[in-house]
Amino acid sequence: MGILISIFFVFLIIGVSSIMNKLNLLSSEGSRKFIHIGVSNWWILAMIFFDSNIYAAIVPGLFVIINYLSYKKQIFKAMERDGSKKDLGTVYYALSLLILSLLTFNNKQLDYIGALGILIMGYGDGFAAVIGTKYGKHNFKIFGNRKSFEGSLAMFAFSFIVSSVILTIYNPVNVFLCSFILALLGTILELFSPLGLDNLTVPLGISIFYYFILLHN
Repeated sequence: MGILISIFFVFLIIGVSSIMNKLNLLSSEGSRKFIHIGVSNWWILAMIFFDSNIYAAIVPGLFVIINYLSYKKQIFKAMERDGSKKDLGTVYYALSLLILSLLTFNNKQLDYIGALGILIMGYGDGFAAVIGTKYGKHNFKIFGNRKSFEGSLAMFAFSFIVSSVILTIYNPVNVFLCSFILALLGTILELFSPLGLDNLTVPLGISIFYYFILLHN
């Protein structure tokens, strides 16, 4: 049941984004970020339905393949960049979900650690792009990628909010300090990860850092 609901949920997000794009309610980049933010909420569904890391990993494993085929064939145009900006970001996204599912869903006390990485990637990076594109005035380049101070500030702010909410619910110890550190780390990783690699470095970096550094200190 969890697998079926998960697949339906992901395709629903992609479908809604595609329709909104065709109705000119979302730009091409806007539709990508709608999917980016929306699909990250799959982790919440997974926390409800799965207590096995193998079953939890089936859905993201499937989408590693689907997203790669879409990248090559432009199957789901709503989630692909135009030809001049091709990267494997959507594949890295699903790969992050796959890796963190395998690492955390074998222990119900650890699945919130995966939520930290995935939801910071979804909301932090997603809104950083939206706000940076629309309101970015102070621009700079890192590794050839255009960034903005406003976008980076949005990344930090949404990452801090997401961290605070999750930690308040699941591990309310030093919430402000941990959230600040995770938000800062996520912002730095997003800044220095080119070609869609932030979809890999941000969630894995956040979750691994929290588990090994913050949780055990």
